[in-house]
Amino acid sequence: MFYRETGQFKTSYAADMAVFPIRQDRIGIALILAIAIIAIPLFGTPFFLDVIMVPLLVLSLATIGLNILTGYTGLLSLGTGAFMGVGAFACYKLTTSFPNVNILIWILASGVFSAVAGVVFGLPSLRIKGFYLVVATLAAQFFLQWVFTRAAWLVNYNTSGAIEVPLRSFLGVPLTGATASPLARYYATLAIVALLTLVASNLVHGRIGRNWMAVRDMDIAAELMGIKLLPTKLLAFAVSSFYCGVAGAMLVFFWQGSAEPEVFSVEQSFQVLFMAIIGGLGSLIGCYFGATLIYILPILLRATLPAIGLNVTPATIEQLTFVITGALIILFLALEPHGLARLWATGKQKLRTWPFPY
Repeated sequence: MFYRETGQFKTSYAADMAVFPIRQDRIGIALILAIAIIAIPLFGTPFFLDVIMVPLLVLSLATIGLNILTGYTGLLSLGTGAFMGVGAFACYKLTTSFPNVNILIWILASGVFSAVAGVVFGLPSLRIKGFYLVVATLAAQFFLQWVFTRAAWLVNYNTSGAIEVPLRSFLGVPLTGATASPLARYYATLAIVALLTLVASNLVHGRIGRNWMAVRDMDIAAELMGIKLLPTKLLAFAVSSFYCGVAGAMLVFFWQGSAEPEVFSVEQSFQVLFMAIIGGLGSLIGCYFGATLIYILPILLRATLPAIGLNVTPATIEQLTFVITGALIILFLALEPHGLARLWATGKQKLRTWPFPY
């Protein structure tokens, strides 16, 4: 009788650290992209694109930014909302100051300003960590939100004090403003999120990602191995804040159309943190899982509760969302600390050793 190994095994370190290490990964990503590019725009209504898909993509990108800092580097932060606000206000100033430049360029460039802010407020991370670093990032959240409210120059001295998105086009197709279609905004958001997700995946699978994870696991041991803590931590803050800044710019320009400084409050920071925890810290796919669950939850409650005869007010829906979200966080921290991404990884491991998964 002949025996042979089953499954997909790698013979080199590079192959094992590939972005898509198994065949089903590549097939699954191709199917997801086909659904996102073709099926959803073809069968989805403008309401579905505008209210469901665009917000999901924006929040997923913000969660990826926080996950790079907290999940991969082990640095806790409650300043995500503020860094999103830096990107939003920077994009507004750039767009109004240089109206002839492509809006997509300014959305990506706005992340640079958030990265600079992230580096500045990330400097204390060399000396403090844990709870004290959380307090430092929370101080950054309150300080930046105060700047958004008090600095009228950021909104060109608008009497409303809010960002008012102007009309901007790409190849003759409006992407922002009142005349921009949900389909155009969806495709623009999808392109940016897919590109930055690919960049993040390559970062965390390469040398930079290994340095981040070494610092996360034990920073003293990482320093003894030759990893310089200050550049590594500041790079994590910069990349994380860049992603959050781009997400903040898209939140205003592609999703809401206008925004007041209160949009980027500490509640926004907590929401993104909950998405990262439930989806799975240290996982990019978990960012999408967490963002989908947290954002879809109140929508499902509004749709299902009246269908079963429970007429509830919007305030009750909001309170139920908080209760369920808190229960889910406790459940995942107690039973599955790695979140929904761990369940996904378990399924992938069974696919790797198919047809005899253990």
